[in-house]
Amino acid sequence: MDHGIKAAELFLSGYNCSQSVAVAFHKEMGLTESQAAKLASAFGGGMGRMREVCGAVSGMLLVLSQLYGYDTPGDDASKKVLYTHVQALAGQFREENGSIICREILKNPPSDPNPTPRTADFYAKRPCAKMVMTAGRLLDRFMEEHPL
Repeated sequence: MDHGIKAAELFLSGYNCSQSVAVAFHKEMGLTESQAAKLASAFGGGMGRMREVCGAVSGMLLVLSQLYGYDTPGDDASKKVLYTHVQALAGQFREENGSIICREILKNPPSDPNPTPRTADFYAKRPCAKMVMTAGRLLDRFMEEHPL
């Protein structure tokens, strides 16, 4: 499955950027679509429309954590491996898109908590579908290179 295309389809159906990536990988994470959507819901719009880290990046890292993360306090070796992967994936995303920060990608959009209506104009002006597609594609490549 091409998770990048699936993530873009999910975004265009109304999911936020983070949800789109998480829901695209829900089966791999062992979650229902609803569970993945709820888990990622606060990260849309650069964390609740604060325009911080791009929601596509947050969703990508949420999936990475579920699949490759560690759960033992003090496991510094596993933490180092995970953080190395985080930095590599974020770096690849930044290289392709110029930034991992929502406000920079969207060129300073409003940061109030009110969702922007999903209109044809919204989709025409926003690069978000491309961002979630990139995140899904990067994760697909990562998973090919790092089989579970």
